[in-house]
Amino acid sequence: MSAVEAKLAELGLTLPSVVPPLAAYQPAVQSGVYVYTAGQLPMVEGKLPVTGKVGGEVTPEEAKQLAATCALNALAAVKSVVGDLDRIARVVKVVGFVASASDFTGQPGVINGASELLGAVLGDKGVHARSAVGVAVLPLDAPVEVEIQVELVEA
Repeated sequence: MSAVEAKLAELGLTLPSVVPPLAAYQPAVQSGVYVYTAGQLPMVEGKLPVTGKVGGEVTPEEAKQLAATCALNALAAVKSVVGDLDRIARVVKVVGFVASASDFTGQPGVINGASELLGAVLGDKGVHARSAVGVAVLPLDAPVEVEIQVELVEA
């Protein structure tokens, strides 16, 4: 077990299986020392636990937890490409999308769920630049979607 996966276990988390693509793309691709993930929905065992708009059908607190699930799914996608999460030198960038009710402006707080999970799991390697964007709708009516970019330690 890698140190990263041991930390996940210590936090009571398990790395899930990679979420299969919903369309014509790969869950993650490597280019040089970087891995870019596709946008990851908060799928749990192949299903969305909740759907709808944040600030409407979904509370900001629920959405924050869903963003953490997205980040966990993104780590699974990274592992599928590199084989060992201990190869992560750092998370470079996180982009989070929040399907928002028209008056909801708390996107940064929602995407903190992903950022906080990455920090808890990776420590200083999880500190990153970030964007948190409100959108009208996401695939499958998901409340949140997160993509990450990581730099690898050269093998």
